[in-house]
Amino acid sequence: MLRNSDVVAARERIRSGVARTTCPQSFALEAHAAGRFHLKTEFRQRTGSFKDRGSLHKLLRLGPAAREGGVVAASAGNHAQALAYHASRLKIACTIVMPVHAPLIKVAHTRGYGARVIQTGETLSDGMALVERLARQEGLTPVHAFDDLDVMAGQGTIGLEILEQVPDLTTVIVPVGGGGMVSGIATVVKAQRPNVRVIGVEAAASPGARESLAAGKPVHLENSDTLADGIAVKRIGDLAFPHLATLVDDVVLIDEEQITRAIFFLLESERFVVEGGGAVSVAAVLEGKVEFGPADVTVCILSGGNIDMNLVSRVIDRALWADGRLARLAVIVRDRPGYLNEVTALVAIEGANVLHIEHTRAFGDISVGKVGIELTIETRGHDHVATIVAKLRELGHRVEELS
Repeated sequence: MLRNSDVVAARERIRSGVARTTCPQSFALEAHAAGRFHLKTEFRQRTGSFKDRGSLHKLLRLGPAAREGGVVAASAGNHAQALAYHASRLKIACTIVMPVHAPLIKVAHTRGYGARVIQTGETLSDGMALVERLARQEGLTPVHAFDDLDVMAGQGTIGLEILEQVPDLTTVIVPVGGGGMVSGIATVVKAQRPNVRVIGVEAAASPGARESLAAGKPVHLENSDTLADGIAVKRIGDLAFPHLATLVDDVVLIDEEQITRAIFFLLESERFVVEGGGAVSVAAVLEGKVEFGPADVTVCILSGGNIDMNLVSRVIDRALWADGRLARLAVIVRDRPGYLNEVTALVAIEGANVLHIEHTRAFGDISVGKVGIELTIETRGHDHVATIVAKLRELGHRVEELS
C-alpha cells in the first residue's frame, strides 16, 4: 500500500517539473448544490492533465540502465503526452502505444513531444500485450498509466496541494479510470484528514471500480466506450484496488448525457475547456449524485483538458439543443409571395435569430399549393420556442418542433 510519506517524498522530487495548479472557488457550482465548491485545475498542467505528476515521478525513479534503454507505455492520450514530454526533457527514449480511436489532438501532441507512437486496439487495455512484447524485444521499461506505486505517489501530490489550498475541506470528488489518481489522493487525505470524504466518479459506460468493489476484486469489462476517453479503462489496477476498497468512501456513476452537460457547464460558466474524463467530478454535483450540506466544502478535480475541438463543437450544439437555445421548426405555409417573410419576421419580432433556413415543395406530406420551411433558430430556451410555435400557429401555419 502507498503511504503518506511516499507522496510527500514524491512532491519534493517533482516540485520543479510540474505546476502547482490553482483551486479557485466556483460560484456557478454553488448555485446547484449546498455548501462551498472549489475546482482543482489539473488541466492546466504542461501537457494538459494530472498525468504530468505520476509520469515525471516514475521517470525520476528509474535507474541508469532503464533510462538508457528507454520506456514504453500504453495510453489513451494523457499519460502518453505526459510521459513523452518529460521523457524528452530528461533525454529518455519513449514509445507510446495508443488506441486507434484516440483523440487526434492527443496523438499529435504525443508525436510532437518526440515519442514513437504505435496505434492499435480500441482501449488502453488492448495495447498492453504490445507493450509487453516491445519491452521483451527492445529492452524497454514499461511505465504503467496508473498501476504503479511511483505513478500513484506522483498523482497523490494533488491531494497535498488541495489540503493546503482548502484547509476546511470536507469532500473531494475525483475522476476514476484505472484508480491511480484516486488512490494517491485518498492516501494523503485519509492520513492527514481522515474525516474528509473521498468520492470517486466513473463513466457509467466504464464502471470498472464499481463492479470491482462489488465483486471484491478487480474485474475485466468487455466494453468501455465513453465520451470520457481519459477514464475509459477495462480493468482497474491491482495496486489501486485495495486503496479504493479501504480509503474511498463511495464511487458514483455518470452517464454520457450528464458528461456532455458538465463539459458545457464548465465552458459556459467557468470558461474552462475540460475533457469528458475531467468533467465527471462536476457532473456528479450537477446531477445530485453526492449529498451536500451547507457546511460542506468540496473540491472537484478537473483532471484533464485535452479534448478535440470538433468534439467541443458537438458538445456545445448538443447542450444548446437540450436547453432549448437551439431549435428546429418545420413550418407549412401557403405557397404565395410574402409567407416566407411572414414567418421569418415573426421569429425576429419574438427576439429569436434564424441560423439556417430551407425552403422545399417536393415532399409527399406537403400538398400542392403549400410549401415547407425548415428553420434552425437561436432562442432563449424552451419557453421561448413554445411562444414562437404558438404565434406561428395563430397565423394559421402548421408547425412542428423537430428533435
